[in-house]
Amino acid sequence: MREKDRSRLKDFDRKTRNVQLVFYCVIIALLLQLISLQVFDLRHYKERAQRQRTGGASHIMRGSIYDRNGIKLATDTILYKIYFNKNYYNEEVRSKEDLARILSPVLKEPKSVLMSKLNRNETIVLLKKDVDRFMKDDIVKCGLREISIDKVSVRSYPQGGLAAHVLGYYNPDSNIAQGIEYTARDVLMDAKAPKIEKTPKGDILYGISTDPIMATTLPKGKDVTLTIDTAIQHICEDELNKAITKFQALRGAVIVIAPKTGEILAYAVYPSYNPNKYNDASMLQLKNWTLTDVYPPGSTFKILTIASAMETGHINEFSKVYDSGKMKLGWWPIKNYDYDRNPCPGLIDLVYLFQHSSNVASAKVAQMMTKQEFHGMLKKFGIGAKTGIDLTGESTGLLKAVSNWDMSDHASMGYGYAASVTAIQMAAAVSAIANNGTWITPHVIKYSPEEEPKHVQKIEIMQPQNAKAITRLLAKSIENGHTLMKLDNYSLAAKTGTSRKPKENATGYTNKLYTSVVGYLPASDPQVLIYVVVDSAQGGEIFGNTVAAPVFKEIAMQITRILNIAPDKVKH
Repeated sequence: MREKDRSRLKDFDRKTRNVQLVFYCVIIALLLQLISLQVFDLRHYKERAQRQRTGGASHIMRGSIYDRNGIKLATDTILYKIYFNKNYYNEEVRSKEDLARILSPVLKEPKSVLMSKLNRNETIVLLKKDVDRFMKDDIVKCGLREISIDKVSVRSYPQGGLAAHVLGYYNPDSNIAQGIEYTARDVLMDAKAPKIEKTPKGDILYGISTDPIMATTLPKGKDVTLTIDTAIQHICEDELNKAITKFQALRGAVIVIAPKTGEILAYAVYPSYNPNKYNDASMLQLKNWTLTDVYPPGSTFKILTIASAMETGHINEFSKVYDSGKMKLGWWPIKNYDYDRNPCPGLIDLVYLFQHSSNVASAKVAQMMTKQEFHGMLKKFGIGAKTGIDLTGESTGLLKAVSNWDMSDHASMGYGYAASVTAIQMAAAVSAIANNGTWITPHVIKYSPEEEPKHVQKIEIMQPQNAKAITRLLAKSIENGHTLMKLDNYSLAAKTGTSRKPKENATGYTNKLYTSVVGYLPASDPQVLIYVVVDSAQGGEIFGNTVAAPVFKEIAMQITRILNIAPDKVKH
């Protein structure tokens, strides 16, 4: 063999050995990897394999919602879906015609309808949904291997439309909610789903550690208790609806608050709807306008004006103001509503101011304060800011920046114009006076002592002695007057209000009115505050005292019986 050929063979042998070496290294590396996976890292991949066939429950039931006395307001109801599963169907055992014939009387569906579903080119076909337990039991008795049953929950509201705007509604298909159903969603869905091993087809794999009850029971979220009292809520809705019907009004609301805690005992809103049939409700019915829409509060705002002037030191409980009956600030005229009957009351005290609802005197008291002082006090009362109530859709209201106040703003603010409020803002503001000057976040969820500080603020905005002085003035004005609100056995601190309704897309006002009343009782130790507002009442004399006051009185009398409030009025 020539030297050249011998060298070529050596070179070939060397390359072959190198290829074999690389091949052996790859084989050894693969063997080491397999040993590592199957011996040293077995637990990790075993757990991973388990996770691939383990899942929580396919659905979590929402927790129930209760009123303060344990009455159920919202709950999940168990229903079932019936499916035809072709994976388990054997045509040699029974034909689809026979299957349809068996199912037709049980599912209460025509045989022809079932046949069209059974013949679909789908592996799993929904035959019927929203099946109750009794129909489900009848299906089970048929012993049909190819028929599977899926458990689902449907949100229901046992009290119908009661407190609809507090509860809201829940749409499980699109996961849309309103009201408490939205704000408390994390709590209502807070459930630990059991780990269940399933086959790729969804069948449960039972092992020694598998709890058969947990495996077949839908996990349930935590329950939520509200501050709402169902009895008071029912009365408020009933009386509000009567007034709306009587005066053919557009909208209305009644809010009842416990001033010392900020808990809302009732929250009635009209127009309303039934959460069980929320799909049938209009946007007007679904909207809680008392949170979203603003309006000039009118004379109820005079409570805040006098309270602000007293807190800033410009007046006291015994101060007097000259009431000329009418006045003019630049181009802006101000006149008392009863000017034609009582053109110039003269020097009046604050009881008279409240009793006769003097616009001129209220404007003059407002002017005693600087713009900064008045604006600052209104901000303390929560005007121009969200209250933080645990419901959806709250707006801030409208309070001009103090730099934008002109002379007419400053004066007209004193008797309830130039600022716009939401109903819940107004109720919370006056509730602070009833609570001896401490403003508390209004809320509808009954929080635990641990949770309450996270959701409920308590802010001292007035000195207690000034708040008590305002209460005494309001109570005397009710006793001295001829208002329809006056109660036989309880002292009442209250004020009515009437304001013109602004045009929606233009400046100026319509000929429609907001009529309202806000008050609390017993004045000696306030237990409840009631705020009534009616939008666009029609008929004869439309005032707070004629429209809202009768609603207030009837609700107040019934609340005293429900809560067993002790009378505080001494009979002579």
